[in-house]
Amino acid sequence: MIWQTSRFQIDLSRPRVMGIVNVTPDSFSDGGKYFAPGRGFSAVLEHCEQLIREGADLLDIGGESTRPGAPPVSLEEELARVLPVVRHAATLGVPLSIDTYKPEVMQAVLDLGADIINDVWALRQPGAAQAVAQHPSCGVCLMHMHREPQTMQAAPMEGDVVPQVLSFLERAAQDLQALGVEKARIVLDAGVGFGKTVAQNFALLARQREFLSAGYPLLAAWSRKSSLAAVCGSPDGEPLDIAERMVPSVAAALLAVERGARIVRVHDVRETVSALQVWAAAR
Repeated sequence: MIWQTSRFQIDLSRPRVMGIVNVTPDSFSDGGKYFAPGRGFSAVLEHCEQLIREGADLLDIGGESTRPGAPPVSLEEELARVLPVVRHAATLGVPLSIDTYKPEVMQAVLDLGADIINDVWALRQPGAAQAVAQHPSCGVCLMHMHREPQTMQAAPMEGDVVPQVLSFLERAAQDLQALGVEKARIVLDAGVGFGKTVAQNFALLARQREFLSAGYPLLAAWSRKSSLAAVCGSPDGEPLDIAERMVPSVAAALLAVERGARIVRVHDVRETVSALQVWAAAR
């Protein structure tokens, strides 16, 4: 199975690790660690290079936090955050995914050589689908999100989420193909943590193989999510904080791959790569 992107045909016969690069001061996991206003881009550029040294197959660069309740970022601010990083990362020899829902950002990063658009809105914002469809070969990841970041966890989904999410993603992919985008360019993401309860998120993992029926590669993004903290409390009964979520994150990534995911989006690249090497050796 090949994922067609702008500059690369990504071989998904083995699972691929996508390293997260947050160019934001407020992301839920590492906001401000690599980028903050006035600090420049040296730390985030070094982070890109470090993730590749640790074994990342792809980088996913985002300039706007989509954590629950996160305020939106202006177009001008997102461009100012993302474009300098894309210019540098485009020289590093790995596929670049850009986490954005704004069509103007999509167009700008594709013009700089980005390979993949990763959209939590699944191209539902006006002009987004057209921005992808007008490009001759860029890859795209369509994610399911219930409501929007500001409200998604205030009123999560109801009922059995698996058929609802699968139906949404199949329809989004079909709509994009109707605009002329080849199926080989499309990857699906069930959107763990985006408007779902803890139980619903784990249902998506437990029944992930059902999504394979759609016929598209799957991307899984469990890294450091609050649902992991909710089921992995410490001995004193307190939920895990961000720093303690690495092991559960790696376990979730491994389970996702075992159940058919071909890309895992992670913060802890070195540890995830090592776990997947053990998994591959035991197959």
